[in-house]
Amino acid sequence: MSRLLIKPCSMICREAPPVFLAPALLIAYPATIQTSQFSSSAIRCRRTRDNNKARGVSAIRRTGLKQPVSMSKVPLPQPVLDPARRSQVTVDENHGLWAFFNKEKKFLTTPEAEAAHGRPWSVEELRHKSFEDLHCLWWTCAKERNRLATEKYERERVKPGYGEYEGDERDKTVRRTQRAIKHTLTERWYAYEEALKLAREGREAAREARKAAGEARNAVRESRKAARESQKAAREDPEIDMRNSGEGNVLNSDASKVETSANESNKPQSQLQQPPLDLPPMQQQSEPMRTPPAAV
Repeated sequence: MSRLLIKPCSMICREAPPVFLAPALLIAYPATIQTSQFSSSAIRCRRTRDNNKARGVSAIRRTGLKQPVSMSKVPLPQPVLDPARRSQVTVDENHGLWAFFNKEKKFLTTPEAEAAHGRPWSVEELRHKSFEDLHCLWWTCAKERNRLATEKYERERVKPGYGEYEGDERDKTVRRTQRAIKHTLTERWYAYEEALKLAREGREAAREARKAAGEARNAVRESRKAARESQKAAREDPEIDMRNSGEGNVLNSDASKVETSANESNKPQSQLQQPPLDLPPMQQQSEPMRTPPAAV
């Protein structure tokens, strides 16, 4: 069979094998050999649709969307290069963003103007200020630090070569003032806590004093009740009256003492500490007493 394959086509046609050997002849021909590319990556397939609609959009290269949109036919506005044709925009002079710049509304402050500042506030000076003054001073320092931070960022961007030392020294001064404000407010907070504690203790002491005065009044009532009962028993039996007369006087004197101490404990402090008053003796009236007229 191999010789038959090597022979030329004319000989094959003249010496054709039987029909039943046709399948064997087809298998004898060399089959397709599977090969791979030199690269180990997968074979590139058909390009699919790009789902990123913003791909290729660049403001630097001035490239727009690949897919047209409804506004694609509208012309874009062109910048006005001539300053005379530009519209004048009015800016509020009291806008809050001006606080991030100096009074001259410039990006950078000169080193001479930056170094012209005083010393920081001390704690002794801030102790005499009210809460409103401390509040205003704190936010003034906050605005100053915002301005210094803005100029520091601008110096890092522009690199003028000056103003770094003066800006850092001014920022340190402002931070020392804010630290003194915090110290002052912390002292006031502790003073408030101590005052609140003393007020609570005073209320507790007043409550205990009222309780003791109530107990004293109850004791006075009980002693008076006992005295009345003894007097009632004495009226019924004269012998008991002679025997308990001394005890009754003692009970009455003790009750009066307890009542006096209870009243003294209920009096305010200002009345207890009043000095004795030296008053002149009252002048006796020289006029005689008038007797009422006799009834007719």
